[in-house]
Amino acid sequence: MNSKIVTIESIESVYRNRGADYFRLALARTSDPELARDAVQEGFARAIRAQADFRGSGSLEAWICRCVLNAAHDSRPPAGEYELHEADDVVWKPETPDAEVRAAVRRLPARQRDALFLRFYLDFDYATIAETLGVEVGTVSATLHAAQKTLTQALEEVAK
Repeated sequence: MNSKIVTIESIESVYRNRGADYFRLALARTSDPELARDAVQEGFARAIRAQADFRGSGSLEAWICRCVLNAAHDSRPPAGEYELHEADDVVWKPETPDAEVRAAVRRLPARQRDALFLRFYLDFDYATIAETLGVEVGTVSATLHAAQKTLTQALEEVAK
């Protein structure tokens, strides 16, 4: 199997270039700034520890993003759905008129939220999202379509 050599410097470069984006993603996943910071730190630490396991079949950014998402998932308490916390103000300002959109996004299933965040926070293309989430590209397309449909329906109900 062809393995691409990953160096600590290349992981550090991803951190310097995308660390803030990964924090926003982790914050959206955990809804707690401390847990989000810990998830980013743990995700990059996992990437460093497992750097020899990187196969090179996809992008380093996507592989590290998966490490951060897994760390964010592992840091969340096992009970309950996504809840709104004051930490959400770091990502979205509460005084904006799109509070209904934020609430509707929070109600989406985790995979749909993750796909949306990867697409719009990290500007990943469908192939990179698929790689990050461990799904097929067609699944990403269907997931984003389902999220859009759910959000459209929720917002049409609010507008009535």
